Amino acid sequence: MRILVIEDEKRLAATLVDILENNGYSADSVHDGEEGLELAKSGIYDASSWT
Repeated sequence: MRILVIEDEKRLAATLVDILENNGYSADSVHDGEEGLELAKSGIYDASSWT
């Protein structure tokens, strides 16, 4: 499963990605809402998380 984390706090985003990857998921993060929305709409992710 590929997950997109959209979070403007870089340390929090990195922590979330680490937790997801340690649990067997593929995760990417972006720190800008507009970029995150475009990526979320792209269809390449199975799930997106806004925090």
